[in-house]
Amino acid sequence: MAGKKDAVRKILDAVKADKRTSLTAPEGKLVCDAYGIPVPKEGLATSAAEAGKLAARIGFPVVMKIVSPDILHKTEAGGVIVGVADAKAAQKAYATILANARKYKAKARIEGIQIQQMITGGTEVIVGAITDGSFGKLVAFGLGGVLVEVLKDVTFRLAPTTKTEARSMLEGIKAAEMLNGVRGGEKVNKAALADVIVKISQLVADFPEISELDLNPIFASKAGAIAADVRIVVDFAPAAPRFRPKEADIVKSMNRIMRPDAVAVIGASAEAGKIGNSVMKNLINGGYKGKIYPIHPKADEILGYKAYKSVKDVEGDIDVAVFAIPAPFVAGALTECGEKKISGAVLIPSGFAETGNVEGQAEIQAIGRKYNIRLMGPNIYGFYYTPKNLCATFCTAYDVKGHAALSSQSGGIGMAIIGFSRSAKMGVSAIVGLGNKSDIDEDDLLCFFEQDDNTHIIAQHCEDLKDGRAFAEVAKRVSKKKPIVVLKAGRTSAGAKAASSHTGALAGNDKIYEDVFNQSGVIRARSLRQMLEFARGVPVLPTPAGENVLIITGAGGSGVLLSDACVDNGLKLMSMPADLDAAFRKFIPPFGAAGNPVDITGGEPPITYVNTVKLGLTDERIHALILGYWHTIVTPPMVFARNMVEVKKEMEAKGFVKPMVASLAGDVEVEEAAEYLYQNGIPAYAYSTEFPVEVLGAKYKWARGAGLL
Repeated sequence: MAGKKDAVRKILDAVKADKRTSLTAPEGKLVCDAYGIPVPKEGLATSAAEAGKLAARIGFPVVMKIVSPDILHKTEAGGVIVGVADAKAAQKAYATILANARKYKAKARIEGIQIQQMITGGTEVIVGAITDGSFGKLVAFGLGGVLVEVLKDVTFRLAPTTKTEARSMLEGIKAAEMLNGVRGGEKVNKAALADVIVKISQLVADFPEISELDLNPIFASKAGAIAADVRIVVDFAPAAPRFRPKEADIVKSMNRIMRPDAVAVIGASAEAGKIGNSVMKNLINGGYKGKIYPIHPKADEILGYKAYKSVKDVEGDIDVAVFAIPAPFVAGALTECGEKKISGAVLIPSGFAETGNVEGQAEIQAIGRKYNIRLMGPNIYGFYYTPKNLCATFCTAYDVKGHAALSSQSGGIGMAIIGFSRSAKMGVSAIVGLGNKSDIDEDDLLCFFEQDDNTHIIAQHCEDLKDGRAFAEVAKRVSKKKPIVVLKAGRTSAGAKAASSHTGALAGNDKIYEDVFNQSGVIRARSLRQMLEFARGVPVLPTPAGENVLIITGAGGSGVLLSDACVDNGLKLMSMPADLDAAFRKFIPPFGAAGNPVDITGGEPPITYVNTVKLGLTDERIHALILGYWHTIVTPPMVFARNMVEVKKEMEAKGFVKPMVASLAGDVEVEEAAEYLYQNGIPAYAYSTEFPVEVLGAKYKWARGAGLL
């Protein structure tokens, strides 16, 4: 280990001393050699005669490439000639490449011409690495050669990666089948490819100054994987990593903030319509049992509570201070909070970075760091923690207790969360506003909710992740215990920081988020409604014992749409065994259809739904059920709903516990039936074949990521 690092360090030191931003191809080969990454035989020629002799020694055909620290993209400069067949052609190619390079960049430093063994055959792929502003070092894999630019079929993982993660990358591109050999082509050596990915990911993790790296193309074949071209870009002045406290300190502070015994309201007011008045009323009327200290420069009493000029005048301890004062006064009051040893500040005021006041936000961040005060916000609606009856916010009070914890960067999204939660009777443990995220962000919340027994699922809306790597590392651990749902806004935003390599140019910001979320076991929501439905539905469903999903429907059209939704959500429709097919046929009319979906037809009485669902729940080969109900006079909506709940309870009492979701098609009465089903543990939706399957798919995605299947 030390030897290979020393070899690379020596090369990078020479590049730094030379004040270059990239390695030459021969230097790149030496780096690959140090880390055991296969590259072709090669050498450097500094004259036409030497090129002919060296090419003959390597063996024809060869590839010849310009070596210049000032020419990064060799092909654009006319600096590459492939298929050189003999010594005479090599001498001619030497002169041609030299002339092209001079024409491309007259003052370019030229060290010579690289003569390289020509690799042919196999599938061309790319392995690369970039440095992302939020996630840090990422390794990439995709189809290589010209296809990489055309198809942009690339997948990313945090570096360093494990062999398992590297293998998942090979399966994670759209053209994964090409690696298995198509139309008579041979399979590639996936173990060799995965090994290259792991080694590259370790290389860039070991050397932060390597900002971008491309192996393109790599020729992957049955025999192995060999990199025909190496491009390495360096940055010897990388941005300093974002400060992050130790996790034990995070949990300690977050417990005091989220579960305080004493709250100060800085800017408390007796005047209706003021934010400080709304915060006080919410704390009092919400039923918070801890101590409340109004802070006001002139008042003696506010809403029946003794008021103080400063937090420093309060005799007892204060866990958290809620700020309801204008932005210009925040820094001074925050300093007093630091001197009082208050653990957290909930900064409702706007007027900081979101309005261009970057200096003002930096000032409060510095105060927070100095006094070890964790900052929530600024520019937020506050937060709710229902187990403590705590409404530390100026928004509407909320008291529907449950086990879903939700957060948002936006106040508007926060209010949507409150409204949906109340309407859908989805109890919450917490609703948190993060706003500008000057300090506390999503991974701080994950650390708290991980150890919070009142929270069973975590759903987060974010516009960005200030420290994506910290989030991913915490999420990977927490998601094994509790589902994490993330709605990432801005799916069409700009790409990664650097774009001078193929990999950098392909690193669309959203693609990175998508792949890192997958790597971390996070369930990604595509819309606000989907995030809320996942938060409501995923905890209701039991964890499936396997992948086999069965559809039972009273409407053929619904069955087709439900089947499509299963494919869209990564669910496996069970292949129906002959004996099970025969068993279902005993309950359905001759013109119905067994198989999967099981179509019982619309004219059937309630007992047909009962019998087929009982069979679906009792047969151990079936692991989850999707019900498609069709409103008829023969089986009215509430009759169907009550029957399904009775069947569910009866089968659970006998030990048959499986996830069930339902899609209800019909007149307005199906709305009441869907709500009744949901309240009794069967996520059900009127007028939608998509939502129930999406919720089931989210449960499956979590269970797979947590290793429960």
